[in-house]
Amino acid sequence: MAKLYFYYSAMNAGKSTVLLQSSHNYHERGMKTLLLTPLIDQRAGVGKIASRIGLTKDATPFKPEDDLFTLIHTLIHTPHTAPPLACVLIDEAQFLTRPQVEQLAKVADDLSIPVLCYGLRTDFQGNLFPGSAALLGWADNLSELKTICHCGRKATMNLRTDAAGKPIKEGEQVEIGGNERYVAMCRKHFVEAMA
Repeated sequence: MAKLYFYYSAMNAGKSTVLLQSSHNYHERGMKTLLLTPLIDQRAGVGKIASRIGLTKDATPFKPEDDLFTLIHTLIHTPHTAPPLACVLIDEAQFLTRPQVEQLAKVADDLSIPVLCYGLRTDFQGNLFPGSAALLGWADNLSELKTICHCGRKATMNLRTDAAGKPIKEGEQVEIGGNERYVAMCRKHFVEAMA
């Protein structure tokens, strides 16, 4: 039985690297994967998944209003789609909407295709992203990917910083950025930085 998976972590835990490795493993065995990435994240370009260690792969971009079940259902019923789709992998899954998470659960349940989602659990204020909240509730399997704080403890929080490296406490939930804007920290150092 296919399942919906959510692999979550703080920044810099290697989520995109693990996603690309998983896709590579399927391809090595002659199986086809579908890579999806939210259109809002264009750091590596539109429709690109890139890891910090230099791996990059083309992906299908999606918008919040897209019906992912319909997109995937249409793809698997296109005559030139051979071999059959073995797995769907989604980068930056925190940007999914709740309806899209429900659509992905339907892909696993009705189409029997595993769906692997990779994303952040919380934002720069320690609040759940809507997509992450839905995945925590709907996914069959939850798995935390780990990274470390500067102190050596497990990092679970994402500190947003300005150009001078000072913590930002207010702002929009979504601000696309990487190492230049965010620092993964343990809860203790996150709370101290935000005080």
